[in-house]
Amino acid sequence: MLPSKKNPTFGDTIPWHEYQEQQKISVHTSPTPLKMEIQTLLRDEALAVSSLEKLPSDLFPTLFKEACAGRLTNLIKAMLAAWPFPCLAVGALMESPDPDCKTFQAVLDGVDLRLTREFHSRRAKLQVLDLRNVCHPFWNIQDDSETLEEKQVLKVLPRYALRQRLKVIVDLCITSFLHEAQVSFLMWAQQRMGSLYFCCTKMKIWTLSPHIIIVIFNVFDPEHITELELNTEWTMSQLENFAPYFGQMRNLHKVFLAPFREITFHFTHRPRITEAECINKFVSQFSQFNCLQHLFMDCIHFLRDEIDQVLGFLKTPLETLSITYSLISQRDLNSFSCCQSLLQLKHLDLRGVILCTLDLMPLRALIEKVADTLETLNLQGCKVKDVQLNVFLPALRQCSQLTQFKFYNNDISMSTLKDFLKHSTNWSRMNVEQYPAPMECYDELAEVSVERFAQVCRELMDTLRTIRQPKNISFATDICLTCGESYVYEQVLRLCHCWQ
Repeated sequence: MLPSKKNPTFGDTIPWHEYQEQQKISVHTSPTPLKMEIQTLLRDEALAVSSLEKLPSDLFPTLFKEACAGRLTNLIKAMLAAWPFPCLAVGALMESPDPDCKTFQAVLDGVDLRLTREFHSRRAKLQVLDLRNVCHPFWNIQDDSETLEEKQVLKVLPRYALRQRLKVIVDLCITSFLHEAQVSFLMWAQQRMGSLYFCCTKMKIWTLSPHIIIVIFNVFDPEHITELELNTEWTMSQLENFAPYFGQMRNLHKVFLAPFREITFHFTHRPRITEAECINKFVSQFSQFNCLQHLFMDCIHFLRDEIDQVLGFLKTPLETLSITYSLISQRDLNSFSCCQSLLQLKHLDLRGVILCTLDLMPLRALIEKVADTLETLNLQGCKVKDVQLNVFLPALRQCSQLTQFKFYNNDISMSTLKDFLKHSTNWSRMNVEQYPAPMECYDELAEVSVERFAQVCRELMDTLRTIRQPKNISFATDICLTCGESYVYEQVLRLCHCWQ
């Protein structure tokens, strides 16, 4: 994540003080002469800068950490340019409040100083600048050390390029709009693409124009993106233009694509390109992924009747398949039972996918095949009815590894739900269970009878306790149209906001 006014860091927030405590490394635990020397340099920034060429290498990490804490920008800039180790992981050091991003800018200025012909340092060995907020004991790095992240980055480049270009690694998170610091960094990066090598491992982009997204993709080598979260509006022609960049992300482990619900099929300048051709061009990119394990697609209505192609192109087994709030066809569902990429599935999420009009035998077949690996199953809001639940009940009771089963907002009767719970004896690992209020809890106007709901839930809980001891179980009604909340029964009954 590029630094913003609220959080001037890259990547996920990892409290620096916690990591420091874990590592038991602090200025206060250093020998007294070291502390004294560091404090002397910190009191006189100009002296510290002028002393860098003679400063012992093992003092660099501690001094740099203290310079970041004190926002000594001139010292930060000079130390980065003269850094005597192959790698510098600086993202975590920028966690403290830095509203004007001066520390971050000093880091960039240090890179620029290192690139100038006027700068010469006999000890400068920096090859990888890691701007992600990750725990990394960079002060322990020795001249011949090389982290796994470095090896993953270095091995892709030709040897001559490695000697010439500094690698800058980031995690990028842009939501809604670009912050000033993000704009500054991307402009800085664009201007230095020939002299620096930019790698983004985790990229999260929400609601940006396709033009800006393509600009961002052009800055970073797509082969190093391992996690992509892309949520934006598309026209079909824009989807077609995005496809080649998507296919170059060969090392993706995790992909989240959304919403695509506003996608249009209007072409102004290219009438010969059909909707099917654009979709096929996008779908075919899934054949390029070498190690995809987690696939999330939300509101992907335009892929109806194409999901079998998406899954069929995958080269590696998925651990997670999440298709939520989307239109799928019987053809899509049929592909589940025969798709090789789903045979080691651990997490299946079909939340909001309407299944009441489909034959669920293929879903049953899939669940039976992954009964020994499936850990979480989410079928909330699928409008499943009694007859369909009974279809895949034999498969569900085989799932001995299940830890979560979420089934709110389905149309199930009291007798069917009670029978379902009686067949859950194999769920010894279950931690979270969420069931819909039985249909008997509603009157002829579809209003909830509070007394009946409480009575039914107590009866269901008593039934389950004769089979096994539930850990975290709840029952919920449909969402109240007035306040958007549900009645929920856990240990006690919790009413919606209207009643409260």
